[in-house]
Amino acid sequence: MALYLKRAGHRVTVFERFDEPKPVGSGLILQPTGLTVLADLGLLDDILALGSRIDRLHGADASTGRTVLDVRYDAQRGHRFGLAVHRAALFGVLFRAAQREAITIETGVEIEALETGERATLICGTGRRAGPVDLVIDASGSRSKLRQGAGNPGEPRALTYGAFWASLGWRAEGFDEHALLQRYDKASVMIGVLPIGRPEPGAEKMAAFFWSLKPADADSVRARGVDGWKERVVRLWPQSEAYVSQIDSFDQLSLARYGHHTMKLPVGRRLAIIGDAAHSTSPQLGQGANMALLDAAALSHALARASNVDAALEAYAKARRWHVRIFQALSLAFTPFYQSDSVALPFIRDRLVATVAKIPPAPQFLASMVAGTVIDPFKRIGFAEARWDFGQNPGHDMTAS
Repeated sequence: MALYLKRAGHRVTVFERFDEPKPVGSGLILQPTGLTVLADLGLLDDILALGSRIDRLHGADASTGRTVLDVRYDAQRGHRFGLAVHRAALFGVLFRAAQREAITIETGVEIEALETGERATLICGTGRRAGPVDLVIDASGSRSKLRQGAGNPGEPRALTYGAFWASLGWRAEGFDEHALLQRYDKASVMIGVLPIGRPEPGAEKMAAFFWSLKPADADSVRARGVDGWKERVVRLWPQSEAYVSQIDSFDQLSLARYGHHTMKLPVGRRLAIIGDAAHSTSPQLGQGANMALLDAAALSHALARASNVDAALEAYAKARRWHVRIFQALSLAFTPFYQSDSVALPFIRDRLVATVAKIPPAPQFLASMVAGTVIDPFKRIGFAEARWDFGQNPGHDMTAS
């Protein structure tokens, strides 16, 4: 967001709560939506050099080996793909670009509140007042303290299931470097391996390894010991030994908690809200970072074309409304089939959904759902999707307008 604003000629300051800017988390998939935004920013080649191209998502039942999920990007529109990256890679590409633009970043600043009038003033945790400014953009995540400035703050509804995550060394034996692979035990256990390329140039290739569980059960799992947990993982998915063997302690695993929340209107007086602060959900559809990138592009487009800030905020909210709502609803609907205590839903998933998913137009719909394009997110924000052409190096075969 700061890159877009600085390049448009605005004076920009980023307030960062960490003492040193750094990434948080393991891996994610940049979908055609997010990749199109990075192409527009001129950063596509940088991220392609670090990530791992993903052509399909494949999931199987742990006990029978039956295919439960098989989504291929090219089923919806030829040559699309995802790009799995370590969060540090995406962070690094964007942070280095911000440094090149000499964007002001103040670290160790916790923003507690916002005062608005003709202009806006930020209230910091130390009592310091920053401003006045013409516009505040809240990108502070799902636990935002500034949402009340939009009049409909709400709080994320905690989802029952989260996950243990770890970033581990990539092991190719039995694993596809161009696929997200998952194993399921009903809907209560989901094990996944996602190749995520390199966190930075010159580093070794890595994979994101995850195991779904209820955060409420995390302490009891830890109490039974890491060896017992590893034995269970390998029993369900023997090939995962290549990754589980790299884990010696629960200290290597991060516990992710998920919540669902969608703001009715992600704007307020002199305030725009983007990313997880405006809409958070389960990562089951892999849309979080991509939705945030689209938000940034949409807000930039609105500010460039509107006659004043108020008109720009209205245009931004309108441009993102239906894409956000539809994908939030799809994520909420699909997550229980893969992460829940239900017995019926995984039965339906394994028998009915897996069969129907092979019959057109279901493969095309699933591909567009994963790609983030069930409805066109680009037209309303003044974009055209990157052109996905044949080629060995997709970085040289894509253009965006």
